[in-house]
Amino acid sequence: MLKGIHPALSPELLLVLAEMGHGDEIVITDAHFPGHSTGQRVLRADGVDVPTLLDGILAIFPLDTYATPLAMMAPVEGDSWDPAVEPEYLAIVRRHEPWAPPPERIERFAFYDRARGAYAVLVTGDRRKYANIVLKKGVVLP
Repeated sequence: MLKGIHPALSPELLLVLAEMGHGDEIVITDAHFPGHSTGQRVLRADGVDVPTLLDGILAIFPLDTYATPLAMMAPVEGDSWDPAVEPEYLAIVRRHEPWAPPPERIERFAFYDRARGAYAVLVTGDRRKYANIVLKKGVVLP
């Protein structure tokens, strides 16, 4: 255990977050996401939901201020989804980065393509559909 580090952040996840550079992306996914078939580097947090990890990560992870720092998968037309997910995520994001814009919504297969190019994919135990979010890393200023 470390002081000041959220207990849901594993040593492997901390290493990945530290290795990432400006503009690199991490995709935090629900339990349904095909992480191992889309991600180059896949981390697992099966017993943890996305909001818990999002809160822990954003306490130490700067969001990009030069590009859109957040993206979410758009629901497939006619599919059921929980519309409370995005406002919940945005409330967490704004606790850490009050300036952050709402996430852009990306079509399902375009989201998979984006995940293929991400630095890492973090698969969680969250069972809500379309509970995936991309974070683009920013810089820590002196």
